[in-house]
Amino acid sequence: MPEFLSDPSILIPFLLIGFAAQLVDGALGMAYGQISSTLLINMGVPPAAASAGVHTAETFTTAVSGISHVAHRNVDWRLFARIVIPGMIGGILGAYVLTQIHADTARPIVLSYLTLLGLYLFYRGVMHRHTEKRPRVVEPLGLVGGFLDAGGGGGWGAIVTSNLLVQGGNPRKTIGTVNTAEFFLTVTISATFILAMGWEAFTVATVGLLIGGVLAAPFGAMIAKRVNPDLLLTFVGAIVTLTSGYALYRALA
Repeated sequence: MPEFLSDPSILIPFLLIGFAAQLVDGALGMAYGQISSTLLINMGVPPAAASAGVHTAETFTTAVSGISHVAHRNVDWRLFARIVIPGMIGGILGAYVLTQIHADTARPIVLSYLTLLGLYLFYRGVMHRHTEKRPRVVEPLGLVGGFLDAGGGGGWGAIVTSNLLVQGGNPRKTIGTVNTAEFFLTVTISATFILAMGWEAFTVATVGLLIGGVLAAPFGAMIAKRVNPDLLLTFVGAIVTLTSGYALYRALA
């Protein structure tokens, strides 16, 4: 019998992490993996186990989050159609490359780029300088975002959402669309992992993250719908800067 069935209280720390990470991810379109993985590792969970738990739980939380964004009409279906297939292809390629070479050499470069991008988005949000227009560069973003998410252990939302916003995408629609597409990306990346590990993937951390994330998903979509676009942009810039900057510090330390 799993330990959490005899003592459900051990789920609480992981449930809270999953709830907080998904609330941020659902509202801002990014950072579920970064937040939950960092907190799990700081709690003493081995990096491999943390990654396994996050990716398995994310398969379910992104499904609920996507449904919530659809219900709140946060999805631009034209943008979704352009981004989801390239994202899945990039995810497959990233998973394959990860088994062939080590991806850490490119990680500091990507993190430096994201940190600067986050500062720029924060500036535009604070100064109210976001002019909305339909993004032109979409498919390559999906491909690169999916590749980095699989090969580097995260980054779909940070890469895709932030770059679409820089191009002038509507914050609410961009966040909702990227979140909804992430479900298909996560399923693609996680399929082999779940098949390989079976029920062993469902650790205490995984179950807690899953429950907390599913509970938080509807609230994230609600926040994205109701918050002012400039404020959303400011928060996106702040979260990209903080998570990428911290990850860059750890990568170079």
